[in-house]
Amino acid sequence: MARKKRKSASGGTPATVAATEAGVAFTLHSYEHDPAAASYGEEAAEALGVAPERVFKTLVADVDGAPTVAVVPVSGSLDLKALAAAVGGKRAAMADPAAAERTTGYVRGGISPLGQRKALPTVVDASAERHGTICVSAGRRGLEIELAPADLVKLTGAVTAPIARP
Repeated sequence: MARKKRKSASGGTPATVAATEAGVAFTLHSYEHDPAAASYGEEAAEALGVAPERVFKTLVADVDGAPTVAVVPVSGSLDLKALAAAVGGKRAAMADPAAAERTTGYVRGGISPLGQRKALPTVVDASAERHGTICVSAGRRGLEIELAPADLVKLTGAVTAPIARP
């Protein structure tokens, strides 16, 4: 049986299609991506006028050899030891960018925790729970999806844990 590609009539990304199909309330925000920007996440926060603590970046790490997704605020950095502990692993290292793109189906700077090619273990930093809504990539550079942290956790099957450092 052929697998049907998820695509909306409006040409949405896999992330927006996943949120729509799940019936989750969200708001899309777009901005003009500057290829010279030093940080995708900080660029998004500034362009959208949103506090960096509410804009979360999606990172892919290898935990004991298995790809694992970490969602942390752009105002901080990922604590690899904490990520490994959150998924019951011993060692974590950042994944090769090309491998992250192949695994998720998204390009760097546009990797969304939603609608990935394959469901991966996902950990959302516990600080997300302090906000009514957070923004994560909607699947391409210059496009963010704003949704409730609980909805992000539900859609990705994530666990929450303190995995970010200031």
